[in-house]
Amino acid sequence: MMEDSLLDQYARLVVGTGVHLQRDQMLVINSPIECAEFARRIAREAYEEGAHDVAISWGDEEFSRLRFLKAKPSVFGEFPDWRRRFYEDYAEQGAAIVTISARNPEIFKDVEPERLTMESQAAGAALMDYRARLMSNKNTWCVVSVPTRAWAGKVFPELSAEAAVERLWQEIYAAVRIGKDGDPVQAWEEHTAFLGRAADFMNGHAFRSLHYRNSLGTDLIVELPEGHIWAGGAEYSDTGVRFVANLPTEEVYTLPKRDGVNGTVVATRPLNFHGNIIEGFRLVFREGRVVDYRVEKGQEILGELLSTDEGSRYLGEVALVPYDSPISRSGILFYHTLFDENASCHLALGKAYPTCIEGGADMQSVELLQHGVNDSLLHEDFMIGSRDLSILGRTRDGKEVPVFVDGNFAF
Repeated sequence: MMEDSLLDQYARLVVGTGVHLQRDQMLVINSPIECAEFARRIAREAYEEGAHDVAISWGDEEFSRLRFLKAKPSVFGEFPDWRRRFYEDYAEQGAAIVTISARNPEIFKDVEPERLTMESQAAGAALMDYRARLMSNKNTWCVVSVPTRAWAGKVFPELSAEAAVERLWQEIYAAVRIGKDGDPVQAWEEHTAFLGRAADFMNGHAFRSLHYRNSLGTDLIVELPEGHIWAGGAEYSDTGVRFVANLPTEEVYTLPKRDGVNGTVVATRPLNFHGNIIEGFRLVFREGRVVDYRVEKGQEILGELLSTDEGSRYLGEVALVPYDSPISRSGILFYHTLFDENASCHLALGKAYPTCIEGGADMQSVELLQHGVNDSLLHEDFMIGSRDLSILGRTRDGKEVPVFVDGNFAF
């Protein structure tokens, strides 16, 4: 465990900058039991900042693995109504939501993929309204992480268990701009300002399409719907509260036109999906839909991902991350999307963020679809950035503008 002063800085950053908790507001924390100490620190900070109350929803991945292996198959199609009400009721009260995401990357590698898919579909259907609230920024929310022994051991297999955890703490603190010197809150103000300028550059050009190419075989054209919005850094809830949804974040992002993606894209980092690793994969798109794919490891898992529902074969997010971002420069493969997506340009299969199109936060699913916005129970990021990635933007009047050259922003 890292020293108390750094942990307290981190908890303050999550409460004050992450969800930007307001006085008398409810806070909900989703946490693995291995991360209980940090969850309690966040709770303490929330109370000190005037929270109305704090509720913690605990998760236990070892029990989840046992259940997946031993329970009757039928239970994975069920989702308890009390759990649905827990999230929906607090969200409707305006609660801020913190999720501590920390998982053994291969915890479910010996679980039948169909069981994982059944549970994901059941949870997605039951929590559809809740997740829609978060993706529309009706509530402030933030995803963060702290080390667990199993995760640290996967990232740093050459180190002892204790040394691996210590090293992962160091890397997480660096990624979220926490150190013994300097003010992390000020550092995040400066960083989100930079991301805001990058989003302004993209919004200013209102591109019709982006053309991705690199030497690995990526050759992909992504059309963008009229009225799309690039976001990055800080976001705003529908009540005007400024928050940062991911700590760390290095991206600016928008949504693609649902049926406007064509070509081939090659993943440049492994994808951790449902406690399984998918490596060395490429996807072929035609009119927005994945029509073919190849995988070096995790063929069955990728197949299950793409079969979640109809929307899971279409893209819901386009995100730009410079190749020389701090996480990329670290050279570390985290086996965790929260970090790996911030080392690389990425795309996401599944649901799009409604806030990324004009008026989208107030549109229903049918209207969003009419505007070219994808919907799904799933939202899964995968990384495509490389040192030689080029992205050429085409404006609506046909002008071509370099967006990325040699893996970094061209502006």
